[in-house]
Amino acid sequence: MAKLKTLKPLVGKLPPRLGYQPGNERERSRHRDSTQGWRAWYKTARWQKLRWSVLVRDLFTCQMCSRAEADTSLLVGDHIKPHRGDETLFWDASNIQCLCKRCHDRHKQRDERRY
Repeated sequence: MAKLKTLKPLVGKLPPRLGYQPGNERERSRHRDSTQGWRAWYKTARWQKLRWSVLVRDLFTCQMCSRAEADTSLLVGDHIKPHRGDETLFWDASNIQCLCKRCHDRHKQRDERRY
């Protein structure tokens, strides 16, 4: 009786068609940084000062779930109205709120992707 040969899987060799592989956020972020110039604004000292002033103004409390957070790395300066590259909206302190990373990444991003 002849032995059956196992075919090598070809799926792993195919290039991604729907976007970046899950877990490869570094590559996705680099691509977005190179194609969206306004993303560099987040890396400036001006943004860091504005973010800090918003966190202090909001008493380090998430405006969505009302949870206070002592670790500021878990807080996000979130734009209430998405700026989409509009410089005046980006730098407007009244358009920024303090959100915990959990609320920002789950609820807020889900709502923004609908539009």
